[in-house]
Amino acid sequence: MTKTITATFDGKYLRPDNPIDLQIDQRYVITIEIETETQSNSSGWSTIEALAGTVEAPPDWSIEHDHYLYGTPKQN
Repeated sequence: MTKTITATFDGKYLRPDNPIDLQIDQRYVITIEIETETQSNSSGWSTIEALAGTVEAPPDWSIEHDHYLYGTPKQN
């Protein structure tokens, strides 16, 4: 079983941000990874900006998208 949770360390204890479903008195192996700024403050717009221009397509893609997606006859 693998679970990913976020937690805050208060100087003494790790405090999960949300309730977690774990068995009491069960030993677990915990891997600690610092949450980066880009992970926590990422927006949909920044993702779109990062992907813009990375898809190769024919020059008339925006006009003839139905042809390329569904095989309909070209409009021109």
